[in-house]
Amino acid sequence: MELALWLLGGLVMLVLGGELLVRGAVQIAGRLGISPLLVGLTVVAFGTSTPELVTSVQASLAGSPGIALGNIVGSNIANVLLILGVAALLCPVAVNSRALARDGGLGFLAALVLLAVGLFWTLDRVVGVLLLLGLVGYIVFAFRQERVAEGADHGAAYDKAEAFAAVQPPAFPLSRALGGLPGAILQLVAGLGLIVAGGAVLVDTAVTLARALEVSEEVIGLTIIAVGTSLPELVTSVVAALRRQADVALGNVLGSNIYNILGIAGATALIAPTEVPAGIAHFDAWVMVAAALLLLVVARTGWRVGRREGGVLLACYAAYVWSAWPA
Repeated sequence: MELALWLLGGLVMLVLGGELLVRGAVQIAGRLGISPLLVGLTVVAFGTSTPELVTSVQASLAGSPGIALGNIVGSNIANVLLILGVAALLCPVAVNSRALARDGGLGFLAALVLLAVGLFWTLDRVVGVLLLLGLVGYIVFAFRQERVAEGADHGAAYDKAEAFAAVQPPAFPLSRALGGLPGAILQLVAGLGLIVAGGAVLVDTAVTLARALEVSEEVIGLTIIAVGTSLPELVTSVVAALRRQADVALGNVLGSNIYNILGIAGATALIAPTEVPAGIAHFDAWVMVAAALLLLVVARTGWRVGRREGGVLLACYAAYVWSAWPA
């Protein structure tokens, strides 16, 4: 019970800290006159993944690659099978063919790259630089594409930022009281502090939990930690589905998967190089690739992800979790 409370506390700090960090950074960027579109594609889209980033970096620094890589791989699996499955059950997801080919294809390619790294290489600084360069290239491409986008032909990075903005609560009282740049800086610093503290609590608790349950750290990272750090994506996708903006829910999932591999894995490799655990490389990374491929197949059936397909995705996730946990 005590471990569960510590785990919950770490997740709450991560989620709240991530929100404060992004909101503060957005306000600062606005005061500096940076384009709202560029802010959305960078500060918001990448900032919403800070819980995954801090957790993976701290786990890698602590010598727990199973949690570090499990968080990334498990989050991508959960995004497709769990989060998109829930969203589709709430509201069938319409699919834009061009967006699917562009962002779904890149997500699948990124998953293949991470699989190849796990099988034939290691998550070192060279890989980290290459992945981050890939993210920069994607952001530049997305920025140029969004400037000429017409109608609903938005990319996944844009939808990820839109989904986050749609669930923003009113400003916190202290931020409202200070106002302006001081309030924005306060939110940024407070958010960063909460994320770092929450990440440390989460990693320490996950290691202790793995020992208490006599399971590997990989299992904890791939399931409990991955789902926990993906809660913001779950909330934003569910809200988008309930508002009948299911296309945004799909973009949020695709964008999160791209940023997780290119950004989170890239930054983790650059800051704290680590080995890819054999179990993840030879099984879970394959599941991640299969999930990315399944999304492409399911989305092409009538260019929508209906409730039946959503049920199939959830069933696949249940089967994956069952196979991951030891009997």
